[in-house]
Amino acid sequence: MFTDYVELTVSSGKGGPGCVAFRREKFVVNGGPNGGDGGRGGDVWFKCDNNSHTLANFKGLKQLKAENGKPGMGSNMTGKSGEHLVISVPPGTQIIDKESGEVLFDMVRDGQEELFLRGGKGGLGNVHFKSSTNQQPRYAQPGEEGETREIKLDLKLIADVGLVGFPNVGKSTLISTVSNAKPEIADYEFTTLTPKLGQVQVGDFDAFVMADIPGIIEGASDGRGLGLQFLRHIERTKTLLFMIDMANYRSLEEQYTTLRHELAQFSPTLAQSAFAIALTRVDAVDPSEVAQKVAAFIAALELEPSSGSVFGFDTAMGLFEQGDLSDERTPFDPSKPYFVAPISSVMHTNIQALKFALFKLVARAR
Repeated sequence: MFTDYVELTVSSGKGGPGCVAFRREKFVVNGGPNGGDGGRGGDVWFKCDNNSHTLANFKGLKQLKAENGKPGMGSNMTGKSGEHLVISVPPGTQIIDKESGEVLFDMVRDGQEELFLRGGKGGLGNVHFKSSTNQQPRYAQPGEEGETREIKLDLKLIADVGLVGFPNVGKSTLISTVSNAKPEIADYEFTTLTPKLGQVQVGDFDAFVMADIPGIIEGASDGRGLGLQFLRHIERTKTLLFMIDMANYRSLEEQYTTLRHELAQFSPTLAQSAFAIALTRVDAVDPSEVAQKVAAFIAALELEPSSGSVFGFDTAMGLFEQGDLSDERTPFDPSKPYFVAPISSVMHTNIQALKFALFKLVARAR
């Protein structure tokens, strides 16, 4: 089961107590106090680790605690400090204070380390309390208590492009076609129950990460379906690809309008992300109707159909493009899609052009 949210109580180690001891050796007359200090309690660190992808390691855990410091010993020996607790989390994990809701750390880079809680100081041994008027101190400090905080770990996957669409519109088929991801694909809805990431290779040296989340249905913002639960996994993506099914019983405009509404209800910021539209499953539609349906959809969005194709899309099937936006100086209207293009993942129609166009949009967003 994909685990992307856990609640934990985390504590640093307590400092070890100081020691009450006196020097007692042959030929040493009236040896004084020599009790050592207690060891420091272990700290709590968070570390970002690319080798982990979910929070499943924390499932069933309620409390994590660093090691306590060891007590001081005679002969002025300091106790051993407690071992630090290093909590490894996958990239994209937010550490949130449970009480205030404040985001304490955002773990996004592999190897990133953050000190969360410091361990308690060790207590002083009785050697520190000797004086001319107290030559036999029989008191040593107890160690300081460690810190304890209740936190939430919230994993939000990091991807360049997030796929948004209704169930069974071909999101899993697309990501399996263009990337190294191998999601489950079947002829029924909600085959994708957990988010999937795939790396899309563009040429020999360039690549971007694509995220597939469970399908969104109408009313998702009110808690229906699975999509809303995982929408936070595309909150970090700066580019969205709306997947609209040309063979669906709903009109293209209805599907698009519903998806935009549910996104806006979930996160107004996410709804303002740069986006493109892929009209999927053109292989399931009569070829004579494809261009007509695409043209009607482009007209419904009040867009001007493109006469040429910057990225190599098949213009005979209908197309809208804002132009070559790889140059940041080129004007870009974020309220309009980057492109509207018909594709078929099964027949590989316009797939290479789609990869190239998405990479250009990702490079601009970066």
